[in-house]
Amino acid sequence: MTIHLPQGLYEPRATPLDLVPTGTPLASRTVFSAAHVVADPGADISPDDPAAVDWDATLAFRRHLWSHGLGVAEAMDTAQRGMGLDWAGAAELIRRSSAEAKTVGGRIACGVGTDQLTGPATLPEVRAAYEEQLALVEESGAQAILMASRALAAAAQGPEDYLETYAHLLRQATEPVVLHWLGPMFDPALEGYWGSADLDAATDTFLKVIAEHPDKVDGIKISLLDAEREIDVRRRLPGGVRCYTGDDFNYPELIAGDDRGFSHALLGIFDPLGPLAAHAVRALDTGDTEGFRALLDPTVELSRHLFEAPTRFYKTGVVFLAWLAGHQDHFTMVGGMQSARSLPHLAKAYELADRLGLFPDPELAEARMRALLTVHGGSR
Repeated sequence: MTIHLPQGLYEPRATPLDLVPTGTPLASRTVFSAAHVVADPGADISPDDPAAVDWDATLAFRRHLWSHGLGVAEAMDTAQRGMGLDWAGAAELIRRSSAEAKTVGGRIACGVGTDQLTGPATLPEVRAAYEEQLALVEESGAQAILMASRALAAAAQGPEDYLETYAHLLRQATEPVVLHWLGPMFDPALEGYWGSADLDAATDTFLKVIAEHPDKVDGIKISLLDAEREIDVRRRLPGGVRCYTGDDFNYPELIAGDDRGFSHALLGIFDPLGPLAAHAVRALDTGDTEGFRALLDPTVELSRHLFEAPTRFYKTGVVFLAWLAGHQDHFTMVGGMQSARSLPHLAKAYELADRLGLFPDPELAEARMRALLTVHGGSR
């Protein structure tokens, strides 16, 4: 039976891929999925109010990811940090998810930022905000991811301010951290991060931070959607420092790597692709690079669609697919962000995901897509 989508008639797939959880860790790559949060649709709040989170559904989704052997990157951009989820909500998310990880033996790393600052801040205030969040993550027993800071981008006068701020934080970290470089396509307020709008100069500063503290840096996450720059940075890292790709456009080739190395992964697209991504990496575990690419290459079209400009609104598509897949019973987001993408965009996401066999119950996904079309007056 066909469904009339805005882009035309489509005949949904009848059977999903067989992606049964194994629970065994991945061996050849360290892979984190940045996970979304599930809103409480019954909360009587406005988009400007603090987020109302459905904690049961939010934690259930993390158990889903852990069951496939993936790590969870918590309280990151995918969880709507700074786009619906404030620091108080993120702190609670970190505490709850870290406790849940301990009960199931799941790997977890959590974002450390400065989003408790609500206005212009001095560099000492930026450092203090980072320190507060770093302490909470470490007390929770999770690995820390030092995220790019809007407040630091606004306060820093040049590269030296970044070098001094990160050196201060790395000296305080009790365990090696992941450094995150998030590009302005994800957050326009991060334009000129590392002290320069020139990416070559910014890259040199970024690498200098790592070179001066290699024992405190587990790895780096680069989210610039620039495969060539990631490969260049990867090849310039000190020995033992991992590169975690955050490139949602070019991840198959970057994870597969070349004769001079490869990237691990910390990706928002692995929220909807989690089971398939884990299955693909297990092919790499056996040395089957061709099998890995055969599984993951076809997913790039969906990822590029979800992350198309304005890229920062990709979270809407991620949550939409989680609803279609049956991981939550509604399509409501914190901050009202379910309205950030158009009906044609969401319909195309449904079609691409369905073609890949991502929905465990294709009939449920189709029924929910039809319901959305009806609500938006697009059903025919």
